[in-house]
Amino acid sequence: MMNTALRLPAPEIEALLQGRIIAVMPNKFITPGREFALCPADTSINLLPVEQYYCSSFLPIAQSTFAQLNSQGVLIQPQQMSLLPDEEQLKLPLLAYETVLLKAWAKCELCQIINNAGSLAALSQLTIWTTEALKEILRQKQNIFLAYLRVYQLPKSIEVPIKSNSQFVALPQPVNLSEVNPVLNDRTFAQRKRQLEKLEPPLHPELEELQSAIAYLTISQAAAKQLDDDIKVFLGWSSDKLTNLLDSDLPWIHKIAEVGNSSDGNTFEKLVRRGLLKLGFTGSGLNPDATGGAGGMDFYAEQPYPIVGECKATKTEKVTDGTPAQLLKIGMNHLGKFQYDNSIKLIVAAGELNFYALRTATENQMNVISPETLQKLVELQAHYKNYINLLELKEYLQQAPFGLAEDKINTYIDKVRQSIRLRSHIIQLVKNYLQNSGAESAGVDALHGAYFGSHPPQPIKTAEMHEILIELSSPLTGYLGRIKGSDWNSDRFYFLRDLPIN
Repeated sequence: MMNTALRLPAPEIEALLQGRIIAVMPNKFITPGREFALCPADTSINLLPVEQYYCSSFLPIAQSTFAQLNSQGVLIQPQQMSLLPDEEQLKLPLLAYETVLLKAWAKCELCQIINNAGSLAALSQLTIWTTEALKEILRQKQNIFLAYLRVYQLPKSIEVPIKSNSQFVALPQPVNLSEVNPVLNDRTFAQRKRQLEKLEPPLHPELEELQSAIAYLTISQAAAKQLDDDIKVFLGWSSDKLTNLLDSDLPWIHKIAEVGNSSDGNTFEKLVRRGLLKLGFTGSGLNPDATGGAGGMDFYAEQPYPIVGECKATKTEKVTDGTPAQLLKIGMNHLGKFQYDNSIKLIVAAGELNFYALRTATENQMNVISPETLQKLVELQAHYKNYINLLELKEYLQQAPFGLAEDKINTYIDKVRQSIRLRSHIIQLVKNYLQNSGAESAGVDALHGAYFGSHPPQPIKTAEMHEILIELSSPLTGYLGRIKGSDWNSDRFYFLRDLPIN
């Protein structure tokens, strides 16, 4: 049971809930082990104006949080009542306190006393306060109390009238504690706590700036919200298990095969162009809204390499020689022989090719795939963004056999799926190894040794595992974290999030 609340500036509670910080600066020492709710307060409890108190990257969030607090009906603060004339105080008996919503509670894990001005710049880098604000607090109070808080979300917000401006305030009634919804899991909190205690510099300050820059967009744009969530996990501000959110493009992706096996040729062309764009191709001949391609070509991409092609939607009839012949003629006329010869030739066609169509396609190095195969490629890209490597795909498209290319493209799809399974297995290996050993991070040799006893999907060498671990710990991937060593063999890795297999 919990019967008190710690008053903190509202932005700092927001930063705790976001996982942006794990420590606050109370006015007095807090005994480790003490538990309390978190009560938002206004700017008046800070020593400096907001603009000087918080780092520039956090300032927009701080200003927005204070504005939101005031919009909830905080009309007058207790400490401001004495500034009003007596007759005005009598008129406002119901406004002599603030009613606020409590969303979280916390347990104090550690309370440090900081009195060394030389450490304040490093502390500022790991928190949301400016170095100048920390120096001013130290100058006025001689000590900074830094309380490390393990924060949990309350199952339901509590509305509380606050009639005191002391550091701790009493709750109207005791509240049951629940550790079901921690902001950070045990491992992530331990890593962050160690980093702050040792004043280790932030690993990715540029990503912190990016997160702050997109914070306002998260309210109205789903893509920004997803990116924001991803960045927080990458930075260690959140330990939520990210699920593969359904790609908003999946509804039309699932129609590629259906429309390809119909008589709606115009819609099929548009879907093929959209599919190529989704895979990462770009170019003037991939406008998904156009009816008919440039120069009569159904599609043409310039980057990352030229690819030109035709689409053929059909219900039942065979594909005649007219389709590959048209690609040859229009491609030559519009691109010229040199550019055409150096382009990948692709036909996406439903139905069986007749003898002459297959011979023309084979002899002119054209790849013919079905709408179903294209759909599988695009679906894979939708579920596992950027796992389709277009340069690797090019190698398959450039090699024989030509004509019917289903088998070689499906071979590539199987290779991608195997690569995803391997990476998912390694991520789970790191997670399990750390849980079983109780360690915070693990080296390459230890992980490689554990790999062989984990029923691995394929054998790999130590150097190859290190390359995959580096890839998975990239800030733009964010499945693992990395503590860089003096050489590659001394790098250490820790778990951030799963890579679920669909």
